[in-house]
Amino acid sequence: MNVELRHLRALAAIGDEGTITGAAAVLRISQPALSRTLDQLERRVGTRLVERTTRSLALTAEGERLNERAHRILGELDDALAEAAGSTRPLRIGFAWAALGAHTVELLRSWRRDHPRTPVEAHHLADPYAALVRGSVDAVFLRALPERTAPDLAVLPLYSEPRVAAVSTDDPLAVRPEVSLRELAGRTVALCATAATTSGALWPAGGGPEATRTVSNVDEWLTSIATGEAVGLTAEATRHSHPHPAVRYLPLTDAGPVTVHFLAPAAAGHPATAAFRAHARAVLPATGTAPPVPGRRDVRA
Repeated sequence: MNVELRHLRALAAIGDEGTITGAAAVLRISQPALSRTLDQLERRVGTRLVERTTRSLALTAEGERLNERAHRILGELDDALAEAAGSTRPLRIGFAWAALGAHTVELLRSWRRDHPRTPVEAHHLADPYAALVRGSVDAVFLRALPERTAPDLAVLPLYSEPRVAAVSTDDPLAVRPEVSLRELAGRTVALCATAATTSGALWPAGGGPEATRTVSNVDEWLTSIATGEAVGLTAEATRHSHPHPAVRYLPLTDAGPVTVHFLAPAAAGHPATAAFRAHARAVLPATGTAPPVPGRRDVRA
């Protein structure tokens, strides 16, 4: 099929940037040159990979699948070249929202102390799972797992943390030492588009939120709560990682805990992945058995 690395780099850049202009800038080539490279790739593969109009650009289903594989291939090549040169790149760990809350600093400090020759980069990502599937990071911490994980990913449940409610300091509930789901029924609940651990299924039948408001990141979530537009439900780590002068976090008395998971490829791309997983298991608090998720491979460290 005679597909070259430059073709894969072009598709990966387009998938990451979402525009020909942005991808060309990242690759440091002209837009016409990038368009020609993409055309060559599509002809050689024999299918449309990118839908292009004068106003928008989007990967096709085939383009999405090849984009994911391209990221992994390019990442493995970079790792192999670094290894051949006698060097190892940092271990890249992705997380969303609140990382590991109060445990984050201790986990990374103790790793640095015990493994001084293997640096770790922590990346705050809008969608850590997608970044892991693409190969942009080596492992991720997730609370909200997809319904089905990719078959070549291994999932380790690490520990559980309680849920808390977040309300404006002007809210009548803010003076309470704790609240229940029943007291939040009929309110508007802010939900994150990519890292939500909350849904209407938390409430008993017929007693859920009046409405939901989807936000794209933690700053929007906090603002909607601080201004009284919505209330929030989240994991305990958010209280530690994202304090806000106009938001009060309150323990929830009748909502189950959230499980924090560690996800990495079953055949790890970085040689330190298994050691970091074992380190996380040793440093972080233990958890009970998490319910199985269809299509995933669970591991125990």
